Formats: sequence, structure tokens, C-alpha cells
Amino acid sequence: MSDIPLEHVHVAPDDAPENAPAVFVLHGRGADEEDLLPVARHLPDELHAISLRAPDPLQGGYTWYELDLSAGGLESSQPDAADFRRSLDLVAESVDAATEAYALDPDRIGLLGFSQGAITSLSLVLEDPDRYAWVAALHGYLADAHADADPDGIEGKPVFVGAGAGDRVIPESRSAAAADRFEELGADVARGSYPGGHGIGQEELADLVAFVEAQAA
Repeated sequence: MSDIPLEHVHVAPDDAPENAPAVFVLHGRGADEEDLLPVARHLPDELHAISLRAPDPLQGGYTWYELDLSAGGLESSQPDAADFRRSLDLVAESVDAATEAYALDPDRIGLLGFSQGAITSLSLVLEDPDRYAWVAALHGYLADAHADADPDGIEGKPVFVGAGAGDRVIPESRSAAAADRFEELGADVARGSYPGGHGIGQEELADLVAFVEAQAA
């Protein structure tokens, strides 16, 4: 739909009523809006899935932002500040527009992100906790720009953080630090460490599905 700022794929439930719950899906660096659809299809049938495409082309896919590597290598990178701000705003605007366009329940909107999408999702829920019912962040971290955020409305927020014990792109320790921070803020955090690298294995997928099913119940 042209009034939704970001290109996207919308997968609607069969015979979906108005005011149905939804998950907005944010892919990783170099991927596209199709990348996480196989994961989204494992989620509860009553959920609308709106998979957003990042705004900037990159190596046959798309990226949410360029990387600031001034602190060292990829494993200690941060989002470029201007790019990150733009993408956060574009996602928020797209969520609002799609909620209206697809007659979604504004009180049952979740976020599911992988890698850059996870980093973006964690920052979005800190910027507007009341907008999102839950967030699942796989193989991401909490950006420095939001590390000290302490918003009203985050207490009790369901947050799932998945990490790879062998992840060399985003080390497990960075994901764990994000989970720790959300616990400090009073969020209801579920976390998992999985034996693989920078990808979603079957054990992580099963835990993600169980987490989302609990929110959709």
C-alpha cells in the first residue's frame, strides 16, 4: 500500500476479523522482507504478519543503517546515528499506517527482529513502550543511543532475547547485556542461548514460537 512508508509483505490470517493482533517483522542486514517469512509462518495463525523492508539497498538486499566501526571491528559496531534515527522513524510511521490500513488491533502489536532488525526493535520498544505489546529480538543488542533509556511503561513488558553461543557477528555477550538491561528496567524477559552462530536454529525457533503463543493467548 502506497501510504505505508516502507515496502513490505503482508500475510493475513484466513477469515481475519477486524482488530486482529499482528507482528511486524524486521530483517537483518543485507536481507529483505521475504527473509524471515518462513519464521513468521510458524507463529500463531491469528496473527497478521507485516514484514518490512529496510530503506537502503545493500549487496542484493537491504540495510536499516550503516555501521559505525569507530570502536573497533564488527563485533563492537554501533548504528550510524543519522541512519538509525531515520529507520526508527520510518518503522514507527509504517506501524501506524499499517495498523490503520489493515484494521489491526493497536493494543496487540508485536515486534520480531533479527540482527539489525532486533537492534531496531529493542530501541523502538524503549522509545514507545505503550505502542508495542511485546518484542522478540534475535541475535541483536541494545544500541548505545538507547542504553540509558528508562521509559514509563516498560515494566512487565514481555521481551524475548535470543543469542548464538557461536555468533561472531553479534557476540552472545551483547545480546545478554541487552537482556540484563531490560530486566533492570522491570521488563518480563525470556532469554535463550543457542549453540549455533548468526542464524535461527530449530531450538531457538521453538522457544520463539512458545513465547509468541503465550502473548497471543
